[in-house]
Amino acid sequence: MTVAGAAGLSPLGLSRLLLVVTGSSSAATMPFWLNWLGEIHPKTEVKVVLTRSAQRFVTRQGMSGHRSGEALVDVWPDDDGCARHVEWAEWAEGFLVYPATFHFLARLALGLADSPALLAAQCTTAPLVVAPALPPGGWQSPACVHHVTALSARPDTVVLPPRPGISKTTGRPDAWAPGLFPHAMDELQRLRHERAARPGEEADG
Repeated sequence: MTVAGAAGLSPLGLSRLLLVVTGSSSAATMPFWLNWLGEIHPKTEVKVVLTRSAQRFVTRQGMSGHRSGEALVDVWPDDDGCARHVEWAEWAEGFLVYPATFHFLARLALGLADSPALLAAQCTTAPLVVAPALPPGGWQSPACVHHVTALSARPDTVVLPPRPGISKTTGRPDAWAPGLFPHAMDELQRLRHERAARPGEEADG
C-alpha cells in the first residue's frame, strides 16, 4: 500500500491508540503522520507520548491536536499518586512505538521498565507494533537480531522491518528508516483481527 492509496483503507476499528515517539531523527516526520491519521481514521483517539530524546526532533506543541490532545513526556510525574503507566496500559486498544530507537528497542526486548511508556508496554494487553529506525549496520547487528527475535516471540507483538534510508551522519544509503506509518497501522489492525478470530477472545473495545 502506498501513502497515496491510504485513503482507501477500511475503518480501523481502533478507538484508542497510544503512540510512543522516541529519539530518532525520523521523529521529525511525526506531525505529518499524526495529521494523516486524523484525516484517514478520524474516529481514533490518539494519546501521544514523547521520550526526552524525541524532543530534539519534535515539540510537544507540534504533536498536540484536536484528536490527540496534549502530547505527554515519558517521565515519571512528580505526583507519586499518579500511576501514569497503568492508565496508559489499560487505556490503549493499540500500542505503537514509532519510530523506535535501537536503545528503546533493546530496553523493551530485555523487559526493562524504567519509564512510564516502557512499563506500560511491558504490561499492556493491547496489540503492540514497534517500528525501528536504526543507524548503519543496526538492523543486521547480532544484538538487534536477538532483540527482534525476543519481541516477535511475544503474543500480539510485531516488529515492523525498517526501510533502507540515508544516514544523516555518513550521507550514504546505509541507514534504516522506520517502515511506513500506514503499514504500522495495518499491522495493528491485523493483530486485532487475529485476536478477535481466536476462540474465546475478541478485540478490545
